[in-house]
Amino acid sequence: MKVQVNTSNDIDNKDALERWASDYLNEHLGRFDQDITSVEVQLTDENHSNKGGGIDKRCMMEARINGRAPIAVTNYGPDQNLAFRGAADKLEHALEHAFGKLDRREHRVRETIRRDPEALEGTALPPQS
Repeated sequence: MKVQVNTSNDIDNKDALERWASDYLNEHLGRFDQDITSVEVQLTDENHSNKGGGIDKRCMMEARINGRAPIAVTNYGPDQNLAFRGAADKLEHALEHAFGKLDRREHRVRETIRRDPEALEGTALPPQS
């Protein structure tokens, strides 16, 4: 899965940040790897200052999914680390919800013994007398 990190001018966008974000998201969203083509991350400082004291860091993540509409989440935090981790948790939950609905709605083809006539023969109850 490809991870792209974009930042505002107030946040340092170093290669280390992109590598860390890619490793973190691949670890936490790895089970969706076959369905997700890429994740775009946008980190911004809402008040555009280095003053602390507020929940002013915003992290927006958008997961692009094969054959489906993208899923996007936003999280705010006092620093970019907490904003990023919160958005990653929200994205994981949103993907679990979306793919859970997909499984229920489209009834994906699954292996089951209910369709195997040989398995059913062995489970028949003996006639009662």
